[in-house]
Amino acid sequence: MSHFSQIRTQIRDLDALERALSDLGIDAVRGQEQARGYLQQVQPVALKISQSNGYDVGFQWNGSAYTLVADMQYWQQPWSVETFLNKVTQRYAFQAIVNRSAEQGFQIVEQKQTNDGSVRLVLQRWGA
Repeated sequence: MSHFSQIRTQIRDLDALERALSDLGIDAVRGQEQARGYLQQVQPVALKISQSNGYDVGFQWNGSAYTLVADMQYWQQPWSVETFLNKVTQRYAFQAIVNRSAEQGFQIVEQKQTNDGSVRLVLQRWGA
């Protein structure tokens, strides 16, 4: 019986996810990895976060988005699962916006964290 839980996300860009985790100070290994769980069970993941207790957290492609995969009994992140996903999703959205904007010729003029935790971005693009 698998102890792995899978939580759906709207994350589709692995590069932006990797940068989001880095922004949060979370080390992740990218590639064809195996997330370890209870009784040495493993799940294939595209991005793996090792934990000091020997169990891993990972992100697995499900065909349309990346799913968070972990044995929740051994969750050992600095935040609860819900808070972790909220923080990762916020930084992912930021990274995705910055990346897409840069592809379209925009530059960040101003970046400010507001009191409610949201991020305010001002972008500009000079025309030719």
